[in-house]
Amino acid sequence: MPNGEYLRYVALGDSQTEGLGDGDDTVGLRGFADRLAEHLAALDPGLRYANLAVRGRVAEQVRAEQLEPALALRPDLATVVSGVNDLLRPRFDASAVAGHMEEMFAALTAAGAHVVTLTFPDVGKIVPLARPIRSRVFDLNTRIRAAAARHGVAVAETGRAAIATDPRLWSADRLHASPLGHERIAAAVAEAIQLPDSDDAWTLPLPPRRVLTGRQAAAAELRWAAAFLGPWLGRRLRGRSSGAGRTAKRPQLLPVSAPPGCSATGGRPAGA
Repeated sequence: MPNGEYLRYVALGDSQTEGLGDGDDTVGLRGFADRLAEHLAALDPGLRYANLAVRGRVAEQVRAEQLEPALALRPDLATVVSGVNDLLRPRFDASAVAGHMEEMFAALTAAGAHVVTLTFPDVGKIVPLARPIRSRVFDLNTRIRAAAARHGVAVAETGRAAIATDPRLWSADRLHASPLGHERIAAAVAEAIQLPDSDDAWTLPLPPRRVLTGRQAAAAELRWAAAFLGPWLGRRLRGRSSGAGRTAKRPQLLPVSAPPGCSATGGRPAGA
């Protein structure tokens, strides 16, 4: 669309697109997709926006559960961000994950949507304990770029920007972006689709921060493991997803000013 004249924006994905780390289930989640929608609405108040993302979903589930509803909304812009939950699974298959992503790219672009995705930062620099899966991230990013190129999909290269691994862009659990992180992601996507007033300022570094001593860093890792890694592993062992029973927070195209509560469940667990 010329000059960023989008009228129907649909976001597909998992917790990052849902907005975890930027608000909460009490006050509401914002996230990069909401922030991007706000940018688009500033350019054209006629914009309608839907967010189909649900936390905990792997790429196969995003394709199976969200692609058809997204196509039914006839978006002229769609963001497709998925794969992090796959990266954390013991039996990770980069080819299969990228395949699900490519199916979504193909279907949405064939339907006339301008599609944008993003790459993932080096998790080993965010979570030291995750260094063993760094190669998975690099492999998946390469495959996402290749699939995107085959279908004319824009790529926000958050995986290559040094700022993406700054701890201040991540929430306390280190799995979800902080409000500042979501703001930078939204700006990266805006630049990728060349929206007016967008540029590469999102890549600029933050002011220097205090460097922890070795002992302080080790203590911080222990606190993080107890507060977040332990509960996460517990859910995996029980076979329970953080998104169990949840639905999309914004399943219909609505004006950006309309609250997500206009939907039937507002993203809360069914029956809650």
